[in-house]
Amino acid sequence: MAKTEKTEKGSKMESWMNGLKAEFKKIIWPDQKTLVKQTGAVVAVSIVLGVMIALLDFIFQYGVDILVNISF
Repeated sequence: MAKTEKTEKGSKMESWMNGLKAEFKKIIWPDQKTLVKQTGAVVAVSIVLGVMIALLDFIFQYGVDILVNISF
């Protein structure tokens, strides 16, 4: 590998890192109050969906058990 290739790669990496830093400076981070509210919403929705999936699973399992245990 020639010295110019190393310098070129280093220059590209440095340029990429500078671009990355510039993009991170554009991010608007939420304040603590907003973060807590959004986290609570995610946890609440996850719990509700988990309960709904569990209920559907129970209902389907009950239905399958009834169909399997039907004796003719």
